[in-house]
Parts: sequence; structure tokens; C-alpha cells
Amino acid sequence: MTNDSWPELKYAEWKDTCATLHMWTQVVGKIRLKQTPLVNHWWNVPLYVSARGLTTSAMPYDDRIFEIEFDFIDHELLIKCSDGAETRLALRPQSVAAFYAEVMSALRELGLVIEIWSMPVEVPNPIRFEADFEHASYDAEYANRFWRALVKMDEVLKSFRAE
Repeated sequence: MTNDSWPELKYAEWKDTCATLHMWTQVVGKIRLKQTPLVNHWWNVPLYVSARGLTTSAMPYDDRIFEIEFDFIDHELLIKCSDGAETRLALRPQSVAAFYAEVMSALRELGLVIEIWSMPVEVPNPIRFEADFEHASYDAEYANRFWRALVKMDEVLKSFRAE
């Protein structure tokens, strides 16, 4: 692995997108928290690096399973169900409140009625998702760079874990 393979990701240049993505991933993470059995150290809630972004992996819902994936190549949020139902939401500059409303509506349209606690955690001065109009940035180029950096980090950490 060469340094050239790591994308340039200067925090000052994407901090607003980073803050928004942090809240968007908390929305999806809380859905995962609600739908999966608690595992020690909260190991049931992380998002995993995928070939296109970040995914929840499969989560149960009644007699189906579903997953949610942030696609940082086509800049979509995909919600896919085991019965073939799916929906795609554009990742674009929008508030956390709008993202939260759109995701929850899309879940309901897919027959997935899920209620989550809408308060973000482990952040200073949290704002409920439905009231967060402060975080509303999405720079597609930097979201893609972030994902590419995560791909490299995932590779390093898995290699380290294997030794």
C-alpha cells in the first residue's frame, strides 16, 4: 500500500459534511440498534465498510430482513428488503431533520414500522434529529474520499487483527 492510495481528507475542508454525515449515520445506527439484539460493547450497532460505502448488514423485521447502505459512489441511501422491495434516497445537501423524515417515511412505505429514540448520543449539545436544521451539508467528493479512507483503514485494521 502506498501513500498515494490514501485520499486527501483535510478536516477543515469537509468538517460540515463530516458533522452532517455523523448525524445521518446516527439515524441509521439507531435503526440498527432497535432491530438487532444487544451485544456487549454495543457491537450490534456499527456500520460496516462495503464495496460502495457503509452498510448495516442484514437486520430482522418480522418474517423479512432488510439492510441500509450509504452508497458514496452514486450518493444514495439504499434500503433493501429480502422480499425484493427496495428504495433509494439521494444523498444531497439537506438537514438532518429532512434526512430523518425521509428515511423514516421510506421505511414505512416498505412496511417497516420502526420507532427510534431521536436524540443523538456522545456529541456535545445534541439536537433531536427532527429538530436539527443546523447540520445540512453534503459534499459528494468529500463523502467519497471519506469512504475511500475508511476502506484503507478497514484493510489495515483487519490485517492487524489477523496477526
